[in-house]
Amino acid sequence: MKRTIYLLLLSCVWVLTAFANPSELQKKLEGLKGISGIEKLESDHYAEKYLVRITQPVDHRDPAAGTFTQRVIVSHVGFDRPTILVTEGYGAAYALNPRYQEELSKLLDANMVFVEYRYFLESTPNPCNWDYLTAENSAYDLHNVNRTFKQLYAGKWVSTGISKGGQTTCLYRAWFPDDVDFSVPYVAPLNRGVEDGRHEPFLRKVGTKKDRQKIEAFQTEILKRKEEIVPMLEKFCKDKKLEFRIPMAEVLDYCVLEYPFALWQWGTPTSVIPPLTSDTKTLFYHLADISGPDYFAENQPNISFFVQAARELGYYGYDTKPFRKYLTIDSSKGYLNRIMLPKELVDKVEYRPELYHKVYDFLRDNDPKMIFIYGEVDPWSATRVPTFKGKVNEQVYIQPGGSHRARISNMPEDLKEKILTQINKWLAE
Repeated sequence: MKRTIYLLLLSCVWVLTAFANPSELQKKLEGLKGISGIEKLESDHYAEKYLVRITQPVDHRDPAAGTFTQRVIVSHVGFDRPTILVTEGYGAAYALNPRYQEELSKLLDANMVFVEYRYFLESTPNPCNWDYLTAENSAYDLHNVNRTFKQLYAGKWVSTGISKGGQTTCLYRAWFPDDVDFSVPYVAPLNRGVEDGRHEPFLRKVGTKKDRQKIEAFQTEILKRKEEIVPMLEKFCKDKKLEFRIPMAEVLDYCVLEYPFALWQWGTPTSVIPPLTSDTKTLFYHLADISGPDYFAENQPNISFFVQAARELGYYGYDTKPFRKYLTIDSSKGYLNRIMLPKELVDKVEYRPELYHKVYDFLRDNDPKMIFIYGEVDPWSATRVPTFKGKVNEQVYIQPGGSHRARISNMPEDLKEKILTQINKWLAE
């Protein structure tokens, strides 16, 4: 009995010592300039995982503007392995989950350095001065992260991101083309206007004619039942504590206009659209499930994205022509600025095309090692990057029938093999 107790105590001491003694990675993290708040995380996939904070200038052009801390998640496989730099376009909370594993990191057995975008969640400067939320500052954030963590990981570096994160991958390469060895942006749009104009024609041709007719008929039926649905919408929004700066009838208009974009973006089959003979409650809850009103509500988590979309990332407009006789609004033009920006920025933000031209010119005038992944039916593919003649390294792959969820892993086997062969070739160079 005494021997059993002794062995139990010994094992407890061993466990406590293991946790008390920092690993080689933790020691190296503690030695990096500008790194603070090192916190060990659990992981189902990586040998070690840490949440750290890196001190960044609020404005990389003006040190006097102060600093903020940006969240970075470091997932470790080995010091001799490649490193995936995830250029997240939003918040990093989901990457804290022990089950999270980024696709390229999994495919390549690579380390991951995951960067939360400035002005999202815990990486928001205080005070929140919107003037410093720029693509250029975000590129310099990533450059600082890259320089800092290259002190730990000296092998190949690959930048990647999804959606707005894919946009970030592109703009980061435009500013710092040599920071990484190659890049894999997923479903990354390159918009040329706050209401770009290419998404509406795309939606008029995507899928089959039968699909498009079914979608438009559903939208029309919702608008025809507006008197019944608006009270349902009011209660729905009240229960969710959603507030708007426009009347509820207009909120319904925008949910209906957003519906086809949202449906195709996430690859939802039109077979889920309820019959038009369904009761009003069934139709309403289907609309809310696909194109919910929270997207147009005030004080939403993605408000920083709307600021950037209106200022330099660009966005999309709506085709109101088929529904004019049923809509409450006269026009949807300028809706992003009018109803989705912070109140203090309404009518004070103008779109600047410089970012579009910087990325476009970078791709046109250079041949960076970049693999672009898109989905065939994803409306964001309407503004995918251009393909220029004579390029060897720039490669664009479109998943047949794919949506905004298009990834290397769900590509057809022949395309998947081609992509991975190219990636492994670049890693071996």
